[in-house]
Amino acid sequence: MSTDVKEMPQPIAARKRWLALAVSIGLCLGIGMLVGGLFRPGVWYAALDKPFFNPPAWVFAPAWTVLYILMGVAAWRIWCLPETAARTQALRQFVVQLALNAAWSPVFFGLQSLGGGLAVILLMAIAIVVTIQRFHPLDRTAAWLLAPYLAWVSFASILNVSLLALNGKF
Repeated sequence: MSTDVKEMPQPIAARKRWLALAVSIGLCLGIGMLVGGLFRPGVWYAALDKPFFNPPAWVFAPAWTVLYILMGVAAWRIWCLPETAARTQALRQFVVQLALNAAWSPVFFGLQSLGGGLAVILLMAIAIVVTIQRFHPLDRTAAWLLAPYLAWVSFASILNVSLLALNGKF
């Protein structure tokens, strides 16, 4: 039984793609779990006055899990494209928004700073928009996978502003 040499790289490429997917999702979930585990809401947050639309606490973990998976898949789709300057810029922008995402919990919960949290989340929203803009010409599906993330962060920004207003921080 002979094997055509030209067919050999395909399974290897497929395995690398699956490994890249696992790494991409694992990175996003790992950062979220690490930061979320280190900087929890705690007594300070529980004591804050909350707006009527504040989701119950149990909503946050499943919502963020889904969002991190979508983010990982979006980044993976871009990562698997041929190397170009646009791909590199898009992935760098993804890392910027992910770093801002990771910074929010330490600022908001760790420093107990509603104003600092608002500043970080607004920068994060802008970074997500720029990431979507960079992803879109390369892979529209990857860009659209970030839409729920932008929607959630936009909602969280409104929630953050409301917390500031209700707790006399404006």
